[in-house]
Amino acid sequence: MKIISSSSFQLAYLGILLVILLFINIHSLQAATLQYTFVVDETNYTRLCNTKSLITVNGLFPGPTITARRGDTVIVDVINRAEHNITIHWHGVKQPRYPWSDGPEFVTQCPIQPGGNFSQRVFLSDEEGTLWWHAHSDWSRATVHGLFVILPRLGTTYPFRQPDAEVPVVIGEWWERDIQEVFEEFVKSGGDPQSSDALTINGQPGDLYNCSASGTTKISLDQGKTYLLRMVNAAMNNLAFFAVANHSLTVVGCDGAYTKPLTSTYIVISPGQTLDLLLEANQPLNNYYMAAKLFNGQPASDFDNTTTTAIFEYTSGRNFSSPPIFPDMPAFNDRNASAVFTGSLRSLATPEHPIDVPLKIKKTLLYTLSINSIPCASNQTCDGPNNTTRFAASVNNITFDLPSTSILGAYYRGINNGVYGDDFPDVPPLRFNYTQSRGLNASLRTPEVATDVEMLKHNETVELVFQGTNLLAGVDHPMHLHGHSFYVVGWGFGNFKRSRDVSSYNLVDPPLMQTIAVPQNGWTAIRFKADNPGVWFMHCHLERHVSWGMGMVFIVRNGKAANARVLPPPPDMPPC
Repeated sequence: MKIISSSSFQLAYLGILLVILLFINIHSLQAATLQYTFVVDETNYTRLCNTKSLITVNGLFPGPTITARRGDTVIVDVINRAEHNITIHWHGVKQPRYPWSDGPEFVTQCPIQPGGNFSQRVFLSDEEGTLWWHAHSDWSRATVHGLFVILPRLGTTYPFRQPDAEVPVVIGEWWERDIQEVFEEFVKSGGDPQSSDALTINGQPGDLYNCSASGTTKISLDQGKTYLLRMVNAAMNNLAFFAVANHSLTVVGCDGAYTKPLTSTYIVISPGQTLDLLLEANQPLNNYYMAAKLFNGQPASDFDNTTTTAIFEYTSGRNFSSPPIFPDMPAFNDRNASAVFTGSLRSLATPEHPIDVPLKIKKTLLYTLSINSIPCASNQTCDGPNNTTRFAASVNNITFDLPSTSILGAYYRGINNGVYGDDFPDVPPLRFNYTQSRGLNASLRTPEVATDVEMLKHNETVELVFQGTNLLAGVDHPMHLHGHSFYVVGWGFGNFKRSRDVSSYNLVDPPLMQTIAVPQNGWTAIRFKADNPGVWFMHCHLERHVSWGMGMVFIVRNGKAANARVLPPPPDMPPC
């Protein structure tokens, strides 16, 4: 038997103690508090086709990237030096028990007025990957937006090959006019908004636009290396196709959650959605375009039918004289290419990144998504259908009417005073053949205008089926839910039929998302647990649709435990 000396024992003990202290120290660093300052101001911007004044954050378009780790807290001091109200939303961040910093104007807060400021606390929980932040008031998000990168916790890494470098790819839209003028004209007219003049990648239209050739975004590639593209569609009113010439893209994440690798020659991305994409630099030395164009299922409608480009340049020590190679992409109205790509996403669903799809559903909801029309008042402009009505949009035939104060504030203080009603319908109040191509009764087009909310019990399991309609026009609707992620368990074209369609649900590895494009004249089924008490907006992420009223509010009630209740508001909430 070997005898251990007391000195050896002490050294071993000290070694174990050091390991324990190191372990404790590492884990105490897992959750950090980070500080950012966002100055919102009018900027004379010269990098685009002309010099113009636009609203930016810290003078940047797109705005600054926030980088944090899973579980961190980020404090962002928002200072409004612009001439218009502003709010900031942290898209895809659940903000557990703290809706006060979520951002949608008159839902969770009153806007930050010119000269005002608001210190927003952003609480990260299980999000990991690429998200983004943007303005949530009027149409300011056209230029007020940026990436929100959430890295794995210290000591962990990506569940895919470590990339050699990371590349931001922010798709946007650009108007030559001031965006506030575009918005005000759109609201006043009652019709469609003016289409954008250009699409952008990282703030530049690309060299297909003559005035932007010198400022085209260019990114260097080293042959044999792997690049992680962190992508967001910040465009205002359309889904987008995206591709890189002669290269495949592998999706490994979506909306702050990991996915099974999905390799494709193109991707489609909805406004509000984010994707993490791996690109292998495995092609001959040359220059290659990455390009984006809008998807539009309504060929007769007016939209920005242009293509934005950036250039991947292989580093080779020489200049290439020929033009960059251009990628193949689906036709602008290829709805099958759009729906099939989105329907192919799957959760990673591994022991390290498990999923928890609700199987026993307590609350079943069916929500119709419609483009409507409403009669004009005598003092209004009528640029809607037949020039006798104004466009509207609805969920379950209710056009959401924003109040003049915060719904969250009224709910938290228990002083409603008519700010909202609590009887939002669980099923459509009007039953008809939702996707009928023609001949629908015109009386179905007029919605109710109201501020109604859906009340959910804490931890209630919810299945919500979005049903697109063809009342005025069947279009895709990228629906975004604040405060929660959801599992996309099923989708299809035509009318949802429970007795037929539930059997095709994917309850094994459905993607975990916060924004999902409901296909044109089709349906999408999602499931989630209402485990985040508070007031949470749900809306279409096409800005013209949400401006017309395609939104509603969930109020998730407090649970019984102290840690299942909404936290108190901060002292500097902006006043109305």
